[in-house]
Amino acid sequence: MSKINWNFKNTYFNLPESFKEDVNPVPVKNPDLVVLNESLASELNLDFSKIDKKELSKIFSGNVLPNGSNSIAQAYAGHQFGHFTMLGDGRAVLIGEHTTRANKKYDIQFKGSGKTAFSRNGDGRAALGPMLREYIISEAMSALNIPTTRSLAVVKTGENIQREKILQGAILTRVASSHIRVGTFQYIAARQKEDELQTLLDYTIDRHYPEIKNSNNKALDLLNLIIERQCNLVVNWMRVGFVHGVMNTDNMSISGETIDYGPCAFMDSYDPKTVFSSIDQMGRYAYCNQPVITKWNLARFAECLIPFIDKDKDRAIEIATETINTFEKIYEEKWINMMRNKLGLIGLDDKDKSLILDLLTWMHKKKVDYTNTFCHLMDQGPKKEKVFENNDFLDWRIRWKKRLLKNNNSSDKYINLMKNNNPMVIPRNHKVEEALIAAEDGDFNPLIKILGILEKPYLKQKGINDYQQTSPLGEEYKTFCGT
Repeated sequence: MSKINWNFKNTYFNLPESFKEDVNPVPVKNPDLVVLNESLASELNLDFSKIDKKELSKIFSGNVLPNGSNSIAQAYAGHQFGHFTMLGDGRAVLIGEHTTRANKKYDIQFKGSGKTAFSRNGDGRAALGPMLREYIISEAMSALNIPTTRSLAVVKTGENIQREKILQGAILTRVASSHIRVGTFQYIAARQKEDELQTLLDYTIDRHYPEIKNSNNKALDLLNLIIERQCNLVVNWMRVGFVHGVMNTDNMSISGETIDYGPCAFMDSYDPKTVFSSIDQMGRYAYCNQPVITKWNLARFAECLIPFIDKDKDRAIEIATETINTFEKIYEEKWINMMRNKLGLIGLDDKDKSLILDLLTWMHKKKVDYTNTFCHLMDQGPKKEKVFENNDFLDWRIRWKKRLLKNNNSSDKYINLMKNNNPMVIPRNHKVEEALIAAEDGDFNPLIKILGILEKPYLKQKGINDYQQTSPLGEEYKTFCGT
């Protein structure tokens, strides 16, 4: 496999045994490559062009492992819907860390690759639908310029798995800056071995935040950097109407990437309480709660760092609490600036917040499509809608137009700002479902089409009208974890 250009340098594999289990993917009967992300492969300096489909299927199912790989399942814990549990990769195997020519390191992980020591009662397998969902949504997020894990390939295993019904098995190849999570720190902290926690802290800083390697208080600096990154990430989710759906601490990446596309979906009609996950009965992870839960998860991370923030435990708790409490101010400032960008507002104005909130209140009241409202304001809406002739909206629009004229703002300037921040297309729930149902029946054309359209979300493409319509599935639409 030397012609592929794999370049594995596996550092996590060398960490203490308590961090992971050495385990190979469980071979599958009849692997069949469904989709390969050639543009991502090119970014990773990988060349699969000389490998036939049969051989690719073996590679991306884990039936044949590349030279230099060291397969492990990572240990981590997590607060799942608020309840703490010791976890780990129950159906995923990290085969190694690939380094590109630009010296960037990426985890290559198989998801759905069979049982590990952390599987508990699970079968370690994944179904085709959820793996293709992760492929579609993670690649859409990347095109939307939102930090995310990526998807390199999906392979059918040729084996059926039992969920609520019999489903086709599949394996996703996930690419990430790393798979270190808040839950990784929680797992090691729960073992109460400070030397292991120090090892994880140093490893994380080495890998993701080398700029603070020589800091006087590395733990505190790391906490501040991760607060900043997570604020940026969640503000971006809010910008495009993305609902993650399962913001457990084991699904918060230390690198600041979106990870785990289980019951996620994009909001159509604007409703802050939007929930898609079938298991989120109380709305803990609703669209409007995402910032609140981010802060909560960060507080759990801060708890793990207490021994390194200050030798005096009480003082360390005080400092950590003060630091976590900066979240609201940082988030609010980033959020309001993001909304200014969506509305093309240059500079600052005391009335901006009320202008923004009045629009959102109107959208909520009238159940207007979130994405298409901003397209309408750019004169790029998919169709004329009577709702935008509403008097309250027209009055708001006059105020908005007046505000646009401030700070030497020109129409070119504000339209360009809006176009860079407001997607024309998002993964509409009905189109995603259409692609997944067709794929399960062996027709991959809708999948290929939606992937092509979502590659250029900020451009006015031909033939995308159907991909801009509010989903007829509406508020009843439910998503599932796929475990």
